Amino acid sequence: MITRKSNIVTSISLKGIGSNMEKSLAEMQREVDLYISQFKEGYFSPLSMLARMSEEVGELAREVNHQFGEKPKKPSEEDNSIELELGDIMFITMCFANSLGIDLSKAHDSVMHKFNTRDANRWTLKNTD
Repeated sequence: MITRKSNIVTSISLKGIGSNMEKSLAEMQREVDLYISQFKEGYFSPLSMLARMSEEVGELAREVNHQFGEKPKKPSEEDNSIELELGDIMFITMCFANSLGIDLSKAHDSVMHKFNTRDANRWTLKNTD
């Protein structure tokens, strides 16, 4: 169910999704699409989204460097988190996929099949005894 106020989505309730339930990739892609579809501009072009994705990865790198690297934050810098930056990357990834008609669940399955076949003997398995 979509709740709109002055043609802006104020909340989205997906059937079967409660506060303690996890969303599927398909549900997240639909949620992003509902959000983007309320604006006349719609999705950015693929090149613009790639630039946005690069920006977000850079912001993630900065946060990782602040938390695990040698470069502390300046006192004047905004508090961000790795979690929020990963969320931004997920959002732009879903925008990118939606704009190109890509089902991220299928893409994930294809990638996992590739890793499970191509790299089946590449790494040392943990002892499962």
